[in-house]
Amino acid sequence: MLNLDTVKAGEELLRLENLKKYYPANKALLVKDRKYVKAVDDISLSLRCGETMGLVGESGCGKSTLGQTILCLEKATAGKIIYRGVEVTSLKKDDMRELRREIQIIFQDPYSSLNPKMTVGSIIAEPMLVHHMGSAAQRYRRVGELLELVGLRPEHAKRYPHEFSGGQRQRIGIARALAVDPKLIICDEAVSALDVSIQAQVLNLLRKLQKELGLTYIFIAHGLAVVKHISNRVGVMYLGKMVELAEGDGVYKNALHPYTRALISAIPEPDPEKVRQREILVGDVPSPVDPPSGCRFHTRCPHAAEQCRQSEPVFRDVGGGHFVACHLVK
Repeated sequence: MLNLDTVKAGEELLRLENLKKYYPANKALLVKDRKYVKAVDDISLSLRCGETMGLVGESGCGKSTLGQTILCLEKATAGKIIYRGVEVTSLKKDDMRELRREIQIIFQDPYSSLNPKMTVGSIIAEPMLVHHMGSAAQRYRRVGELLELVGLRPEHAKRYPHEFSGGQRQRIGIARALAVDPKLIICDEAVSALDVSIQAQVLNLLRKLQKELGLTYIFIAHGLAVVKHISNRVGVMYLGKMVELAEGDGVYKNALHPYTRALISAIPEPDPEKVRQREILVGDVPSPVDPPSGCRFHTRCPHAAEQCRQSEPVFRDVGGGHFVACHLVK
């Protein structure tokens, strides 16, 4: 049986130490000739029980890969994942199955993530069946409770996914994630496929569930605007690296990294009379197979100096739990 430490609200639930996930980009016979896509490259951070950490960045920066590696859906190339005091990357099959009850995921696409041949009740009950939780009657009652918890009705259990809207399908996906009473949920672009008004409803639901059930979230999104009102901390990723991480509104009110400032300047301003100075990034994101030397952002940074091209900046705390990887920040 998996021996997990007891963790209270505010204590460390998850810690990543120099986590890497590389994918082979070619099939060279010799190791020295092999090239790798460095999707997640040397990330270290910790997550407190009961908090929401937002992860943002452009497509291809490694956010979703990081979430899948934490879940062990993708095997880490190097580094450690420590959950409630247990190093999970080396767990045996039975222990890993037990860990699955602790960490769940809400997928981006509410259409392809639900089996169209299964009823909603069967979809939500399946995780409980896999983990041998309760009798058939108990699982049936639990499905009704979960549907009500996410704002649907128990009788919806007899319907099929195609009978629901996108927002309702995502609520079903949330109910499925909650079925095994997890402690940590990774929300992988959980609202990006939804209309803006529906996004707000789902975000409010996630906050409500977190308060009632004591959940911990890693909330992955493309833009800073989505994560602003749900996250206790916000981390910004670029080309497999974490470039900035701050508590509360630290990223929004005192962005230090040029990439973060560019993302913030792209947030729509609701006041038509307020003019925001846009910071336009030039060029394309470099290839993760052959990232630039030094700071990976220097090819697009308007403030890049010679030091930025030659040496990689250290991801360091510059005060008050505000971490940044930039040579220009003193």
